[in-house]
Amino acid sequence: MDTPLKLVGLARQIVDAGLADHSKVAKAVTDAKLAGQPVVAWLVQHKLVKARKVMELAADQFGIAYLDLNSFNEALLNKELLSEKIARKHRVLPLAKRGHLLYVGLADPGDQAALNEIKFTTGLAVEAVLVEQDKLDRALDKLYDSLMDKIDGMDSESLEGLETENTDAQEELEIDAVDEAPIVRFVNSMLLRAIKMGSSDLHFEPYEHSYRVRFRTDGVLHEVTKQPVSVRDRISARLKVMASMDISERRKPQDGRIKLKISPTKSIDFRVNTLPTLWGEKIVLRILDSDSAKLGIDSLGYEPEQKALYLEALAQPQGMILVTGPTGSGKTVSLYTGINIVNTVERNISTAEDPVEINLEGINQVNVNPKQGMDFAQALRAFLRQDPDVIMVGEIRDLETAEIAIKAAQTGHMVMSTLHTNSAAETLTRLRNMGVAAFNLATSVNLIIAQRLARRLCNSCKAVIEVPKEALLEEGFTEQQIDTFKVYGPVGCDNCNGGYKGRVGIYEVVKITPKLQEIIMEDGNSIQIDQQMRKEGFNDLRTSALKKVIQGVTSLEEVNRVTKD
Repeated sequence: MDTPLKLVGLARQIVDAGLADHSKVAKAVTDAKLAGQPVVAWLVQHKLVKARKVMELAADQFGIAYLDLNSFNEALLNKELLSEKIARKHRVLPLAKRGHLLYVGLADPGDQAALNEIKFTTGLAVEAVLVEQDKLDRALDKLYDSLMDKIDGMDSESLEGLETENTDAQEELEIDAVDEAPIVRFVNSMLLRAIKMGSSDLHFEPYEHSYRVRFRTDGVLHEVTKQPVSVRDRISARLKVMASMDISERRKPQDGRIKLKISPTKSIDFRVNTLPTLWGEKIVLRILDSDSAKLGIDSLGYEPEQKALYLEALAQPQGMILVTGPTGSGKTVSLYTGINIVNTVERNISTAEDPVEINLEGINQVNVNPKQGMDFAQALRAFLRQDPDVIMVGEIRDLETAEIAIKAAQTGHMVMSTLHTNSAAETLTRLRNMGVAAFNLATSVNLIIAQRLARRLCNSCKAVIEVPKEALLEEGFTEQQIDTFKVYGPVGCDNCNGGYKGRVGIYEVVKITPKLQEIIMEDGNSIQIDQQMRKEGFNDLRTSALKKVIQGVTSLEEVNRVTKD
């Protein structure tokens, strides 16, 4: 029997103060050690404890002063005081130097190894000042030439110097050299601005009398700029050159990819699609975020019982896990989070996507290219000859792909994939409509996850709003629930975007039970399947969304935007 890990220092204090339970902190200590990170940084990053609470606890226990970095003038910070390597290794921030005394901001004052190494390398006496871990991480990124810092510091001249990976076709542009520079600067500044704002998509849209640029931030589109219609062809030509597309082809949709080099070590990927419209080519860019898969399952917004169902399905040696929802609902992130959990040395994992959005070490990722005869079905056939354990198919679009995926799930492989449907019940009927036999569905599908993304209320400014009881009942809350919670609404402050900051997943997680298998075998419709799912106790999207309102995570209007009965 395993002996529980003995906790020391601030980790033990966190457990004793009741900020987190022993098992979670013990696991975090082990995981942080493997990742080479301080344990407090790990706990805050994975949202197991609140940074402010940890700082106040440490100040109380160790008798050390604390500082709110929001009220500290960042212009006073000097990166020459401490090397970036040591600052990032131990997550410490050099605040100021007075004679032979160096003041450093840190989240764990019990980390003597950090303090000793700083003393040794600087030759100065070190005074620790407590700061919040999340604010500390942001300040470190700003101080030591972070991506955002690089972007902020870019002027119009340096924007021209930004590189993309494939710029061979630059000479083909039919644009005067005099006119080209402003277009290059404009396009680059748009890309950088979208990255800074944390947007997911950029829309370049031509109309009869104007040219509009919109960004999708936290799932909502908003206009950024309007340009004269005369720049339309130049902008689309520039974007097509960057994405290695055919600039002479304006009548067919095209797909491409941009790798924007911010610095020698930093680059950002964009997926690009062009669509011929009435007034020219509309171009949409999707920013691909490789870090999103590493968020961890706890930060995605699954309810405890939903998370347990997902982890249980991932632990199975074979069967099918399907994730469904509209475009941009976070399906890929959910799948990759699951893949990250099963990504161990003992497993051979292969993925086929159109295109690969998230790069993960230890996974064999394949870009699907139908033009070259490499579609999902082809990729799947190849995978089955590669001794696989886990297979991920980007999307099931046709009967051929569905049949091979189901055969793989029935022959001892774990298969994960996505579909574009509205709910878990509709996923099963959609596969039936494709032509998949009912008995194959009933025996191969283990779990279905339907999901949406709702904007998360900003914790700094959200405020309680009064909603009449009748209105709450009408929205779907029960009599028992109404007096047990407060409804919060957006306000807006410097830290957020109109009262919202980030997004949270809303999920319907359904395990295929024997009863559901019977209905599928009997060719039941989506209404019958849905009714059985509710009887079995699986929450639908609406119920899960209302839970998020009860928890104060999102607002009622946001829930109504993404889920409505």
